[in-house]
Amino acid sequence: MKFPMYLGMLHRGEQTLAAAFRQVADGHGSEPDVYWLCRSLAEQCDRHVDALVPILQRYGEVDADDEPERLHAEGLSGTRSGPLGLLRDLQDVHLLATMVDVTWSMTRQVASGLRDRELLRIVGDCEKETAVQLNWLTTRMSQAAPQALIVAR
Repeated sequence: MKFPMYLGMLHRGEQTLAAAFRQVADGHGSEPDVYWLCRSLAEQCDRHVDALVPILQRYGEVDADDEPERLHAEGLSGTRSGPLGLLRDLQDVHLLATMVDVTWSMTRQVASGLRDRELLRIVGDCEKETAVQLNWLTTRMSQAAPQALIVAR
């Protein structure tokens, strides 16, 4: 069964996403909404990691695929400054959150195939929160784009 590889990717993806949200919060602390919402979204990711613990114990976890860390290392080795930096940092986090979202979707399919009710419940809860994270990132990028891309600084 290859499912433990995807569980490992999901586990590391949520951890990496939490770290990325915290990094953006700290790097763009002058934007209060970014600071507080990114902190809150990082805590959601932490709860997702905690929710996965019994599933990881049941099915195992393979540490073969380092895609989330690679994306994080390349995308968020540091935060950028100014309005354009905020926009680009949010875009990097969005990319990572999209990967996590798709991995939750694949996990839902496996949970259905396995008829694992506990995993289906966990996936349902976490997928909803990940969708909220993606919606906020998209909205915030849309707000930041005009100033970052039109107004000269």
